[in-house]
Amino acid sequence: MDVAEPLVRYFLGVFFLMIGLQFTGRTLGLYDRMKFSFIHYGRKGSAPWWHRHTFNIFRTLILGVCLLRVVSDIDPWLGVVEALYVAPVLLLGMLCLLASFTLVNYLQGYMHEDWRSGIDPDQRKHLLTEGPYARSRNPLFLAIMLGQLGFFLALPSVFSAVCLTTGVLVITRQARVEEKALAEMFGEAYEAYRQRAPRWL
Repeated sequence: MDVAEPLVRYFLGVFFLMIGLQFTGRTLGLYDRMKFSFIHYGRKGSAPWWHRHTFNIFRTLILGVCLLRVVSDIDPWLGVVEALYVAPVLLLGMLCLLASFTLVNYLQGYMHEDWRSGIDPDQRKHLLTEGPYARSRNPLFLAIMLGQLGFFLALPSVFSAVCLTTGVLVITRQARVEEKALAEMFGEAYEAYRQRAPRWL
């Protein structure tokens, strides 16, 4: 535990900082090249709009907490669960985060120009049904939820439990919203795909 605890503490700070920088850099690069935004909030007040803003708030909170933990002992304020705050659990959480990071990047790379964050009403070119999308209609969301679980394990606490619960709720709701939009865009082709591939696994 003497080695694992500071390792995972510093890892979380660096990990979430790099996630933020990577997402920002990728989004700006795509916009500069393609001249349109790959990020879609949806109509103000709509379900996707609320989902996006909830995600952004929690992303900011998680990054802030992880960076602050590097320089200050705020764990008593986070409600750390001492029974789970042991080296094997913390290291498992770190591994889940790394696996999630790898899977998210693989899936976004697989989607290539079809990748969007949110619902793009003008994106009617391709319906991905092969590769990882042949086994799940929402593999990217599954990879993100693995990361949310990893964060809870790497920092088992009331704070991370709230983040996990909120994150899973928002993602499952967003999955239903996006599937409804895809059904409207692709009609019978999406219905046939829905019959072949499960929503999750």
